[in-house]
Amino acid sequence: MIKVAIPLLENKGKDSPISEHFGHTPFFGFVYLEGSEYKMEVHDNPFNEHTPGQIPQYMKQNGVDVMVARGIGSRAIEFFADLGIEVYKGADGTVQQIMEQLIQSTLKDKDYKCNHSEDEHHNCHNK
Repeated sequence: MIKVAIPLLENKGKDSPISEHFGHTPFFGFVYLEGSEYKMEVHDNPFNEHTPGQIPQYMKQNGVDVMVARGIGSRAIEFFADLGIEVYKGADGTVQQIMEQLIQSTLKDKDYKCNHSEDEHHNCHNK
């Protein structure tokens, strides 16, 4: 079994859409994947305000193996790598769509650029 974390914009179970911004997401979905079956829990993000590395450490403490995100900064990716957590960035869709891609090995790590000015982009992706 692997444990996957996904930042979520809303708490709608498997229909929850991924949040555009990893560090400022209102919820995290924790998905337990075994073979092609999965179950999930949704938790409030306990770190509305956070320091660098705090969320990756929280994920490690919660046994997360894989982080799937849409927008995520390079510094956060480095923290996850140091903790042995694999990161897929640039994901899109709902939990169900993302998990189907993960199960079918079609989920790709891709660059993602949000539609913000440079200052806003820096603020949301490099904290």
